[in-house]
Amino acid sequence: MRLGHSFAARCGALAVAAAVVAAAVVGVESLALSPGALSQIVRAAPLRAHAAAAPKPQKQAEPQKPAPAQKPQAPIALQRALYLIRSTLLTLNDANRSGNYTVLRDLAAPGFQAKNSAADLGRIFADLRTRHVDLSAVALMAPQLTAAPTVEGNGMLRLTGFVPTQPLRIAFDLLFQDVDRSWRLFGISVQAQPVSAEANIPAASKK
Repeated sequence: MRLGHSFAARCGALAVAAAVVAAAVVGVESLALSPGALSQIVRAAPLRAHAAAAPKPQKQAEPQKPAPAQKPQAPIALQRALYLIRSTLLTLNDANRSGNYTVLRDLAAPGFQAKNSAADLGRIFADLRTRHVDLSAVALMAPQLTAAPTVEGNGMLRLTGFVPTQPLRIAFDLLFQDVDRSWRLFGISVQAQPVSAEANIPAASKK
């Protein structure tokens, strides 16, 4: 009887142990075959790697600077403008001294010649001639422009200013016409003014 009970007890213990082992195996298989757990393990690695690599800040494009505005080009070089003033006033000075305005007229533009005879020019500049106003100082003194050389709507080049002579300064207002690529006199106004007087220069005469 004792042997039978002992054998039955041993068989029961073995059954219990087998059941425990079977439960353990079942648990491992269910863990190994669980698709949710496997996907979480697989997805965790790239997510951590992505979080570790911080995105590089992108450089913002610098705003383009506007191109500097170009200064308008003068219609004539300053040295050329000074030459036209000097040559015109010196020719007028020779005409006032000799009383012969033929050369002044012949060097002017055709339109000026058509409107002014040598005798007309003698009457126009009679005041300078009778007052013995000397214009030769322009050969040594630089004329001063009171306005930048400009080309007017009619294509005429205008030069306005004065020669700083003492006690009278020579105010001038000259117009030149482009004739065969050469600036030729078209209008002229010359006055001898006291240095203290305002530089009221009338429009160039085109008689």
